[in-house]
Amino acid sequence: MSTRFNAAAAHAAPVLLDKSATLDKVCALIAEAGRSDVRLLAFAETFVPGYAYWLGVYPAMAQQAVMLEYAAQSVSIAAGELAPVLEACARHRVNVVLGLSERDGGTLYNSQAFIDEHGRLLGVRRKLQPTMSERYVWGQGDGSTLKVYDMPVGKVGGLICGEHSMNLARHALILQHEEVHVSSWPTFATLKGREAWFDPHVDALSKVHAYTGSCFVIVAQDPITQANLDRIERLLGPQDVFKAGGARSAIYGPGEEFVAAPHTGLEEKLVIGEIDLGRIRAAKLQHDSAGHYARAEILRLVIDTEPKTPLVGAPRTD
Repeated sequence: MSTRFNAAAAHAAPVLLDKSATLDKVCALIAEAGRSDVRLLAFAETFVPGYAYWLGVYPAMAQQAVMLEYAAQSVSIAAGELAPVLEACARHRVNVVLGLSERDGGTLYNSQAFIDEHGRLLGVRRKLQPTMSERYVWGQGDGSTLKVYDMPVGKVGGLICGEHSMNLARHALILQHEEVHVSSWPTFATLKGREAWFDPHVDALSKVHAYTGSCFVIVAQDPITQANLDRIERLLGPQDVFKAGGARSAIYGPGEEFVAAPHTGLEEKLVIGEIDLGRIRAAKLQHDSAGHYARAEILRLVIDTEPKTPLVGAPRTD
């Protein structure tokens, strides 16, 4: 395995509430990544079928019809709906971490799918705690998916949006020797009253994880297009909370510097930077949070990795 490779954040917008068109766009971006010699491509939160930006804008009861459509447009992995993406990864030899709204039975999950360059789905990680109005939509993940995956480019993990404030979740990935972290977000940079807050907030959390984890951090966000805003307003009515634009995608090195400088706004592109895993060794000489800087005799993290299900078979007593 080479310790040097190109990685990229897909700074692009989905076709909101259109799973088929957005999956086509994912495959086109994977093809572009392959042509650009990108080995690892990261996508924004719930890129398929797009983030539900309307959640905190309209009354919950007014959202019932659009949420039924959102559930229908969410991705059923059991039904093979990721098959085109798996094929694209294998065809173009690109490893992908794809944000998606996952439908499993009657429940939706805010998830990241980890797919390797051979077209294998290595795992699906579910957001542990949906944030604020997201609780209307997505169920809670559990510790069984809080994993770092061995991909052909190295040890890759990820978290979604507000999970980056869950310090123990971040540390769980660090303790699994995460080398590249995929940080999937929507954008709230055009949200009225939060314009000056959001980007510095993400920047600070990204730098902290890169430094404390001695890892690379890929931040992928999706800009809000006018077409997607128009779709929301056609379904739910006028709003003045969000504007078009926003999004800030970048790649951080383990010393907090940029491997790929931030790209912002509506222009869609792959934000590409070179990952050199050899740099991690030097960073860990100073602070190895999974080794000599852990002080395991004082501080230890316990993770419940049992999958949680409401149906558990009782052991036979005869």
